[in-house]
Amino acid sequence: MSKIEWIIEPREKDLGGFVVRRILPYAKKRQVGPWLFFDHMGPAVFAPGEGLNVRPHPHINLATVTYLFEGHVHHRDSLGNDEVISPGDINLMVAGRGIVHSEREPAETAQQTRKTHGLQLWHALPEADEETDPAFYHYDAADIPALEVGGVPVRVMMGSAYGVTSPVKTFAETLYLEARLAAAQSLEISADTPERAVYVVTGAVDIDGTVVEAAHMAVLKAGEVVTLTAVADSQIAVVGGEPFTERHIYWNFVSSRKERIEQAKADWREGRFPKVPGDEIEFIPLPEA
Repeated sequence: MSKIEWIIEPREKDLGGFVVRRILPYAKKRQVGPWLFFDHMGPAVFAPGEGLNVRPHPHINLATVTYLFEGHVHHRDSLGNDEVISPGDINLMVAGRGIVHSEREPAETAQQTRKTHGLQLWHALPEADEETDPAFYHYDAADIPALEVGGVPVRVMMGSAYGVTSPVKTFAETLYLEARLAAAQSLEISADTPERAVYVVTGAVDIDGTVVEAAHMAVLKAGEVVTLTAVADSQIAVVGGEPFTERHIYWNFVSSRKERIEQAKADWREGRFPKVPGDEIEFIPLPEA
């Protein structure tokens, strides 16, 4: 029997001239552990004066994780944080009861030809933490544990795996790791984490006789040790964690309570969210549908 529950194909979304491949949420598998949103950004090449330009927008009751393979993103938020994320770093933004942020091209690179490539994920917060104070954590690339597992370079971004634990803050059992496999190399994914999924960033991997192509996610069956083998040089991300009750999602708002989302919609429409210092003029309006 296959050890794969689902294979999720990407859906392309245009974020204003910047196309991303959206994997989660998926109609038949809304979440993997606490992870309920998974976007693969790029790789995209931008000419001088073009690039990522996401105006201020709000979030509630979740945490966002931004991770870049290439390029740089300038993060600013309503708490006053002002940080440029570079390849290998992790930005963890805890929305809690509410935060506003923007993501733009850094001024120092905006006039150069450059490439942007990375992942952006959202994970739900436990119900007891949904209304926690908003916070922002930046972790330099050097702070993220790196090791070799059977010759395969692995970085443990969040949670614990292969005997190491990431310093990145978590609120529940959470797993997020990255690995780069040369063709024919194999990596074992333990069954310790209740829910797990493998996303193929580049290349292709064989899982129990099924080839999973680039930009596809294989959701693994619970309780099964899985060995994947690279069909070609490949880069993968593994995400997972403890099961969560399903969350309601509207635009950038996530909550266990529908009425909380309605409140957030009204607050954004009426301008009651805080502003982003240094980026106060523009904002993304609340979608009508």
